[in-house]
Amino acid sequence: MSTSPRQFSLGAFLMQTGHHIAGWRHPEAQADAGSNFRHYVDLARKAEAAKFDAIFLADAVGVRSTDLPSLARTARSDHFEPLTLLAALAAVTERIGLIATVSTSFNEPFNVARKFASLDQISGGRSGWNLVTSSGGAEARNFNRETHFDHALRYERAAEFHDVVTGLWDSWEEDSFVRDKPSGIYLDTDRLHVLGHKGTHFQVQGPLNVNRSPQGRPVVVQAGASDDGRDLAARTAEVIFVAHQTFDEARAFATDIERRLAQHGRTRDAVKIMPGIFPVIGRTQAEAEEKFEQLQSLVDPVVGLALLGTVLGDIDLSGHPIDGPVPELPETNGPRSRQQLLVDLARRDGLTIRQLYLRIAGARGHQQVVGTPALIADQLQAWFEAGAADGFNIMAPWFPGGLDDFIALVLPELRRRGLFRTEYQGRTLREHLGLRKPAHPKSAPAARHATPLAA
Repeated sequence: MSTSPRQFSLGAFLMQTGHHIAGWRHPEAQADAGSNFRHYVDLARKAEAAKFDAIFLADAVGVRSTDLPSLARTARSDHFEPLTLLAALAAVTERIGLIATVSTSFNEPFNVARKFASLDQISGGRSGWNLVTSSGGAEARNFNRETHFDHALRYERAAEFHDVVTGLWDSWEEDSFVRDKPSGIYLDTDRLHVLGHKGTHFQVQGPLNVNRSPQGRPVVVQAGASDDGRDLAARTAEVIFVAHQTFDEARAFATDIERRLAQHGRTRDAVKIMPGIFPVIGRTQAEAEEKFEQLQSLVDPVVGLALLGTVLGDIDLSGHPIDGPVPELPETNGPRSRQQLLVDLARRDGLTIRQLYLRIAGARGHQQVVGTPALIADQLQAWFEAGAADGFNIMAPWFPGGLDDFIALVLPELRRRGLFRTEYQGRTLREHLGLRKPAHPKSAPAARHATPLAA
């Protein structure tokens, strides 16, 4: 029996110039990061050298804000399409996982299945799909719609979308492509499985024209925390990326997910819960707070107000006093869980609109920690050991310096405590995360696999 201490997973959540809304204005930030491939190569290689499980890319199929005064003052309007970027990064890295966000709202299952299967082949089994439903109003207008699908319908479509994608990933069993030159047999058609899906939202024949993934299937990540989102995660996800403000929220979420997993015949160890953490790190507490205040001082009120309105679900707050309380808000057809999280935060801490947008200027509702390496390690360790998290997505305030700080200052402390690896033990994303490689649901007996095909 192993006596090694349990260790948690770490993802490097890469967002252009950094996660703080004013991060691009930091003197050391790479201001052109949204169009600078070499910037991402450097970040990916740093994260791999530090033995992170994966790099993680968010995405939106449109400019995130339609408020032109705010858009002119933020670095959120230009960024690479994530699968294109990760395919390029796969060629300049060897081990680190590659997770991309792709929405089910404005894509087709066959295309998504094919792209991730291809990325998995290119990378040697390192890809992950962050399954989301789109919620930004500007996105819908880029795809022949004035508004999004209703919230419940979005998740209904997403569930079927997931089933089609994973079904397509199971088009081929292991070793289907024998490529035997003497016999002239290229593939064993007995190991081919045509999907033939006809559902409420999609009709997809298949099979997929990409071989089976080196890790069985790409890893499925899910990032919704509404009631519908939790149900989808419990049924489909292998990693859950989530935002929490407090330890109690994080622990309650983990307990709720475990209950929902059981309803779908799954166990808690089948899923890794990885909250986002926004760390501002100093060798002393005073240094960390000084770094944070430097960033906060760069937030233009126009930008802060627009950010808050977007995160709340495209809510226009311009008619309310900026130093007054957050008003009662209408139910949004956008990200409901994030809206509720922020309203609860404002009510609990008595925050004004200005104070709330400053509170989320870096973390957008994720946990924010400003302090020394020991203080940050203490929090990560407490959440992990209490079962509130299995790992964390690190959201650096600005790039590259915020990631450099975490690697140089916090990782040594985590390793001293035995909480994070010093070397990779495997080559695939599943191996890094400690997730099993799924067997093909219709795999033939091993004995048949061992029998060569007749000439």
